[in-house]
Amino acid sequence: METPESAAPHGPLHGIRVVEMGQLIAGPFCGQLLGDFGADIIKIEPPGEGDALRQWGQPGYPLFWEILGRNKQSVTADLRAAEGQDLARRLIGCADILVENFRPGTLEKWGLSPDTLMAENPGLIVVRVSGYGQTGPYSGRAGFGGIGEAMGGWRNIVGDPDRSPARMGVSIGDSLAATFACLGALAALEARHKTGRGQIVDSSLYESVLHVMESLVPDYAIAGFTRERSGSILPGVAPSNVYPCTDGFFLIAANQDSVFRRLCGVMGRQDLVDDPRYATHTARGRHQTELDAIIAGWTGTLSVAALENLMAEAGVPAGRMFGPADMLADAQFKARQSLIEIDHPIWGKLPMQNAYPKLSATPGSVRRAATQEPGQDNHAVYAGDLGLSQEDLHSLKQRGII
Repeated sequence: METPESAAPHGPLHGIRVVEMGQLIAGPFCGQLLGDFGADIIKIEPPGEGDALRQWGQPGYPLFWEILGRNKQSVTADLRAAEGQDLARRLIGCADILVENFRPGTLEKWGLSPDTLMAENPGLIVVRVSGYGQTGPYSGRAGFGGIGEAMGGWRNIVGDPDRSPARMGVSIGDSLAATFACLGALAALEARHKTGRGQIVDSSLYESVLHVMESLVPDYAIAGFTRERSGSILPGVAPSNVYPCTDGFFLIAANQDSVFRRLCGVMGRQDLVDDPRYATHTARGRHQTELDAIIAGWTGTLSVAALENLMAEAGVPAGRMFGPADMLADAQFKARQSLIEIDHPIWGKLPMQNAYPKLSATPGSVRRAATQEPGQDNHAVYAGDLGLSQEDLHSLKQRGII
């Protein structure tokens, strides 16, 4: 696996300074994405325990932080205190981007409203991630990722039809909001090249989820069709499902006519190609359940490895259900360096996902492990960048400001 030492030293955002005042996932993931591509990230955390994300993970293994905290410097500041707010204001005054995911109105309460900050730094881009956005009747409500997933339509269509709505095993609402926030920040940077001025990027959890819901709304409004929970299938798209094998499960997506013919060839079932119940995409959709049963009867006689080889040789889109052990051992992951391994003072060789997407000329990289203590870079940033003296830093620390 690739290591930080072998990675490119700078990415396309080298020279862009970001102040991150986010917490947990949505704000910090946006900061991580920007940092992966070379931006200089200064994360402001509360004095003491810092970002609560530092405690997340399996008992005794708070590893979530190691991903979202990478490529960042950490300083501490009590943003509820005037002196802490002043430190933040000074850092933001020489920044290109501010990322925050507090409840709307919080920055304003601290005297750090975008209007105030942008009056002092006209080129500043303020990235705001929240549950419902900065406007509208719900804007002041608390919102976590799961709430955005529910309001954006995701949760209602995930799971089996005879059970309550399910969720993914990851915080997809937060990650989507962070990704769209990063997209907005990059678009605002490009606009600044033309205007010289910054702007506000408003990324809400529910709208970020809504944006990946395909034709959910027009399906209802125009066609009168309401998508419902359908388990492991998409209704009317067949065959495309997870099928049993002798030693596990395997996904086959052969819903296109030509691909379906290739699958039938491997199965030795040319009769299915000629059967009017399965000859077209629409017909297969109408007879989805019985077609899946036929395919499952065949896959159930094969091992996952044997089925994978057959599908690859026939050119049928298919794949195993990957877990982390599979990812660490897989040739494709290795060839593309999808995972990297960093040297860590506590965990030793720590594997994690690489910077993504891949750029041919100015790739992203993981240049620095996550900080192990909140405020680990107080001296480097406050003394080096803001010119505070040792006496100033000692006084601020003694009074709990940093």
